[in-house]
Amino acid sequence: MSLVTMKYFLEKARKNKCAVGAFNFFGLENLRGIIKAASSKKSPVIAMASMGALKVMGLDVVVSAARALSQEYETDIVLHLDHCTDMDLLFMCIDHGFTSVMIDASDKDYDENVRLTRLAVDYAAKTGCSVEAELGHVGGVEDNIVVSEREALFTVPEDAEKFVNDTNIDALAVSVGTVHGFYKLPPKLDFERITAIHTRTAIPLVLHGGTGVSDEDFKKAIGLGILKINVGTELKVHGYFDVMKNTSLAVKDSDPRKVSTAIVDACASIVSTKIEVFGSRGIL
Repeated sequence: MSLVTMKYFLEKARKNKCAVGAFNFFGLENLRGIIKAASSKKSPVIAMASMGALKVMGLDVVVSAARALSQEYETDIVLHLDHCTDMDLLFMCIDHGFTSVMIDASDKDYDENVRLTRLAVDYAAKTGCSVEAELGHVGGVEDNIVVSEREALFTVPEDAEKFVNDTNIDALAVSVGTVHGFYKLPPKLDFERITAIHTRTAIPLVLHGGTGVSDEDFKKAIGLGILKINVGTELKVHGYFDVMKNTSLAVKDSDPRKVSTAIVDACASIVSTKIEVFGSRGIL
């Protein structure tokens, strides 16, 4: 078993009319839980490291751990760099064995976003690494933001078509009503926008901000062209902090291994549930 590209998994998802879950990990326990769930469900997964996670864990450690766990659980996975704004780090991740990267220049103007994305695409071509980029902007949960302001950050279908043609990316992250973090109110996805973008681009679309979206909305979005769904906050809070707090209080013999085991199991449970919702169980 080995690390495979995001493009490879997303083509499988397209053929099977499902989506691949992409899950952030913050330590070895999270990563093990993600891959354990993938193996048990015979499902593709994308394990995502943020720039912050790499600073804590170390680049070589992350790549080595992903490869080792892929072999231990006898399942292929994608190792993905999430929301990277540092081109030097992105190049280093490609050189060290990441099989997918996301260049995030969504806060730049269109021409600069294209320029940076093209740099990522051209560099990744030498290893076959997949490249994801973002057009529009999926922000965090913000108080006092009105609908018109949020919609101003949404991906414009006509711009998406041009961006894909200008960059030759493998997947496009779109802003269609989700945000990073927990929602104060149920999110309202713009399904008509997803349809319009999918019709114009015909490449895999990515939904960021998957924590808190209803199962019904996930399934509808998948049917309209979403092939990759990112989940991070749920793993961080419910799969790590809550488990650490509750298990630490319950453990009487000061055995940290019990806390680590509980984190692995909690993350595996969250990922397993999402795999069922996304429809990817059994396609490997």
